[in-house]
Amino acid sequence: MGILNVTPDSFSDGGRFQEREAARAQAAALVAEGAAILDIGGESTRPGHVPVPAEEEQARVVPVLEAVAPACPVPISIDTYKASTAEAALKAGARIVNDVWGLQREPDIARVAAAHGAPVIVMHNRESVDASLDILDEMKRFFDRSLAIAAKAGIPERDIVLDPGIGFGKSWEQHLEAIRRLPELRALGFPLLVGISRKSLLGRIHNTATAPADRLFGSIAAHAAAATLGADIVRAHDVRPHVEACQVIDAIMRRDPAASGATARGGAA
Repeated sequence: MGILNVTPDSFSDGGRFQEREAARAQAAALVAEGAAILDIGGESTRPGHVPVPAEEEQARVVPVLEAVAPACPVPISIDTYKASTAEAALKAGARIVNDVWGLQREPDIARVAAAHGAPVIVMHNRESVDASLDILDEMKRFFDRSLAIAAKAGIPERDIVLDPGIGFGKSWEQHLEAIRRLPELRALGFPLLVGISRKSLLGRIHNTATAPADRLFGSIAAHAAAATLGADIVRAHDVRPHVEACQVIDAIMRRDPAASGATARGGAA
């Protein structure tokens, strides 16, 4: 999954792709590098972000979707937790809803997705960090609530992807524990998406201050570990290096050589 932020304040590429032509060029570049899904977002969810009104979020993403979607050969997901933005984005050409609050901040988003037949990516999140929690137990309880919302709205289980929410609502140790215990999440029976690309926890592992753009090697290593532990989709800024890394992982880890294709794990999602 290639990341296309159309925001002024995203932690890594804020302000670079807000204009329609810049966004269209970046979308084409990500697909050319092998992205199997494009994820377009109009509100930064980095730590300390300022919430954006739905009208402003839609003013950012809808023109970009209208410019990108008609010629885009891969599905586009809309990164939002707002039901009205999901509705506008799906009408403008998005096909997947990627909700960082797991359908729980605005549960009506599940109805919107179901009405459009759109798959949903359900991410774990918390308002605050509690380092005392068993993070897997916490995630399972959270996902139980999200799955109940999805079922009530009529979203079939085959259209649900779970995301452990690395970088959201967890202590540094809990982030690592969540990745380490991905097989337990995989046992719930849903595909998994993991997004660690350029995140600050990588700099802490390196024990050095790094700019987001300087965290490529750590991003690849983290996503490679996640892929071997059960992740089906990795969400990344740097698509080509991740595609090549995941091709190697597929060739080694999958018994059927035909299962290793030209895109990252989960490319058919």
